[in-house]
Formats: sequence, C-alpha cells, structure tokens
Amino acid sequence: MAAAVASSSALPFASLQPNSSAGLKNAIPLSPPTFRATCPRRIPPLSCVAASTSIEEDNGRRGRYADESIREEAARRDHALPANFHGFSAWYVPFGPSSDPNERYSLDDVVYRSSSGGLLDVRHDFSALAKFPGSYWRDLFDSRVGRTTWPYGSGVWSKKEFVLPEIDADHIVSLFEGNSNLFWAERLGREHLGGMPDLWVKHCGISHTGSFKDLGMTVLVSQVNRLRSKPLSRPIGGVGCASTGDTSAALSAYCAAANIPAIVFLPTDRISLAQLVQPIANGATVLSIDTDFDGCMRLIREVTAELPIYLANSLNSLRLEGQKTAAIEILQQFDWEVPDWVIVPGGNLGNIYAFYKGFSMCKELGLVDQMPRLVCAQAANANPLYLHYKSGWTDFKPVTAAETFASAIQIGDPVSIDRAVYAIQKTDGIVEEATEEELMDAMSLADRTGMFACPHTGVALAALFKLRESGVIGTNDRTVVVSTAHGLKFTQSKVDYHANEIADMVCRFANPPVKVKADFGSVMDVLRKKLVVKK
Repeated sequence: MAAAVASSSALPFASLQPNSSAGLKNAIPLSPPTFRATCPRRIPPLSCVAASTSIEEDNGRRGRYADESIREEAARRDHALPANFHGFSAWYVPFGPSSDPNERYSLDDVVYRSSSGGLLDVRHDFSALAKFPGSYWRDLFDSRVGRTTWPYGSGVWSKKEFVLPEIDADHIVSLFEGNSNLFWAERLGREHLGGMPDLWVKHCGISHTGSFKDLGMTVLVSQVNRLRSKPLSRPIGGVGCASTGDTSAALSAYCAAANIPAIVFLPTDRISLAQLVQPIANGATVLSIDTDFDGCMRLIREVTAELPIYLANSLNSLRLEGQKTAAIEILQQFDWEVPDWVIVPGGNLGNIYAFYKGFSMCKELGLVDQMPRLVCAQAANANPLYLHYKSGWTDFKPVTAAETFASAIQIGDPVSIDRAVYAIQKTDGIVEEATEEELMDAMSLADRTGMFACPHTGVALAALFKLRESGVIGTNDRTVVVSTAHGLKFTQSKVDYHANEIADMVCRFANPPVKVKADFGSVMDVLRKKLVVKK
C-alpha cells in the first residue's frame, strides 16, 4: 500500500539557511572560522538550521572540534537558534471526553491524572506540524537514520518534533535506542503459516536493556532531567516505578546515565533473574514486595503522592510518546508503505495505544494515507481486555492475573484499558488470547526458524496462528508481529520447555540435548538418525 505523496514546495526557513544574509553566522561564537555545511542537501535544516556550525575536518572528525563531545556540539548548534524558532509544541490534555474542554497542562507540570481522575494524553500542535508536507517529514526522518548527530541518531529522537519538540538537546538522556531490526520471518511464514510471503517481526527487544521500554523511558527520563535542571530546578528526588521486570530495567539504566536516583517496586519471585539483576546492576533502589504487579502499582501511586518521586509507569503518558516511534519506524522500514496488520502483546495496554498514536499521527500529517489494523494479543491467564472485547465492550471487569510465562504482561487491572479500547475500535482491530501451551509452542516453533523469541512474542505469534487459521488474516496480508523483549531475558522458560519439565504441557517442539557415549560409533549412530541428506 503506497504512502500518500505530498507535492514538494519551497523549503521553509529559507532565510535561515547557512551562509544567508540572516546573520546566523555572526550569532555563533566559533573559532577558528573554518566551517562547512554538512546537513543533508534535500532536507530543510530543522535539525541543523545553524549548519554553519559544522567544522572543517579536524584530525579526521567532521562536524565538531576534536575536544568536543556530540552533546557539546549540539549545544553550540542550538545556541544559535531563536527560542522555539520552529513553533512546535505539545501539552497534556485529558484522555477522552472531559467536562472542561479547556483543561490542559504544561509538560513541565508534574501531573498524572486529569481533574476528574482520568488518564492524560500528550497532544501536539498539529497546525504547526502541518505547515510542512508529509514528504518533508519522511525525508527529514530518513535523513537522520544511522547518524551520531546528537540526539538524532536515536530511533526516538530522530522524530523529536513528533515526540518532545520543546526540550533542549542538552537535557535529553539517550542511549541511542530504537532503530531496531525488522526481521523477515520467511521460513515461519512459508512453512508454518500457509505460505505467508510478507510476514515480519519488529524486534523491539534488540535495544539497550533488551525491551521496547527503552523507547518510552528515554523520553520520560529526559523530561525529568529537564525538570531537575536550571532554570526549572524542580525538587524531584528520584524516579520510581512498579514493574514486572522490563520497565524497571529501562528506568534504572536511563536514570543511571543521567545520575538520577531510581526506585523500583518488584513483585517477589515473579520476574526472571535476568530482569531482576538489571536494576540492581544499574544502582537502583530495588524493593522486592510480597504482592503482584497490581499491588506494587497501588503502592507506588501512594508513595509518589507523599514523596518527591516522579512516577514512571505508563500511567504517565510521556512514555507513550517514545513508544509510538516504533510505529513510525515500521513505516520507514517499509519505505513508507502501510502494513495490513500489526500484532502487539498487551499487558498494561499502553503499547497498543502508542502504536495507534504513531500510525495515526503519520496519517494525519500526510506521511501515509491509511492505517493498519491492530491486534492486541493477551495471555489467557491475564486477559481482561480479551474478555472485555468478547463481551461486546460491556462494563470492563479487572481480573486476578494467574501466573504466566509471559510474566511482563501478567497484569489483571491494566492502567491503559481505555486507551487500548480506543486504539482497537479506531482501527477496526481485534483482541486475541493464547494459552500457556499455545504461547510456548509458538515461541519455540519461531525459534526453530531462526528467531530467539520471548514468551510475550509467543503470545503475539499464537494470536497470528489463530487468525490465519480462521481466515481473518490472509495469506498475502503484510503482517508485523511486535516482539517486545529479547529472548535472552527469559531463558529459564526455554530451558524448562526443552527439558520437558513443564507440568501439563506436551512441549511439542522440545529439542533436548542427546546424551552420547564418547566413542566414534555411538556418535555416528546418532548423527545418521538425525541427518537427512538430500540426493
């Protein structure tokens, strides 16, 4: 499906081009005065309007002085720009209907709920963004991929104008997250899904801390860094979260990079060892609490109401601004063509709405001309959205989440239930579930074709198998399965599966090691049985 192609127009900010008569050169105190513009030629210089700050090669380096970091280069570049010269802005508004149509909050306010107690949403000034055609934004975002120019080399901050347009580059805390692999699941589609030629897996778990949570955490921690810095100097003592594992890992890493204290509430004995060790290694204060995630969430809300701790859970809508960039990345990786289906595992349910926001924003601003259909996949042991969907969206009822191998989505009372319902309804979407055996089999079968999937990806893959079997997803439908975490974080579940040690589970695709005597004949006997030589 081709993207909408906007007609080209004269480049904006022509008067601010390098070497123009606008006086930008003289506004930048640089020495020595040997500079050369290095902005991409076709792209208007929103990210580098003061391109004359680029420097002649100095000891093999282009774009900055030998003793200058990429952050310092960005600060020098941005120093030349008028305050908010582009006019882009964003703010909080109540999510959904509000009794006060004028209710809004600055992103610099520490606020998590609307005046009526509902969720908040980040709203962008679309009228300012729409002054540029969709073709402009496509070219601009594409021009930043793979670069080290601060902060645009990040998959999140390469879309800065769509994320936090007003934050200074110097306040951004980035580990160059995003830009994750879009894996062509050729063999899985061909051999196990009826010959699907256009099946893809978006590996969001190939990120700094091994999950998609990095995409949102860079935005949240950057905003906290801005609030703690001059001139705002807000008295924020630290950042806290309740977590099923991945959120705590991301928060701890980004806070460590910014030298901001991190406080983590984890349910005792309910996350993997790999997930537990990450916040410990990054120096976070880790509280192991004898309750489930929902209990940890209730406690962190109470604590952040009493102490100067900034809440980092997805109740905070800032994280969704980073997570939505995964949707924009998918469009980029398909050369701005829109897939038919995107399948997202769902627990606390912020991510399915984040994907909706990313696709919707691109459509509204003319980067593409349509939306994919969204599927939210839940574990049957923690399936409140699925039950809500099957009831015809009657009154939502939280559930008590039972233990699941997909532990990061073991949530029975999701914060973002209203957001998820909105995303599914707006995209004519579907909610599906997967039993423990279905998700583990799907994960293990995918591994047999070259992946190393996590159990949560197994949930999404199991949903795909069901939707293919029912004929809802067609053979030639371009389909993207979102992998939310790296399989290396959940190795114990794989060990137990391949050892056939999971109670009441057949483990159809188990592949245990074969014990063999240390002699040539025994080894050859096993290999002759295992190998099929094509003649």
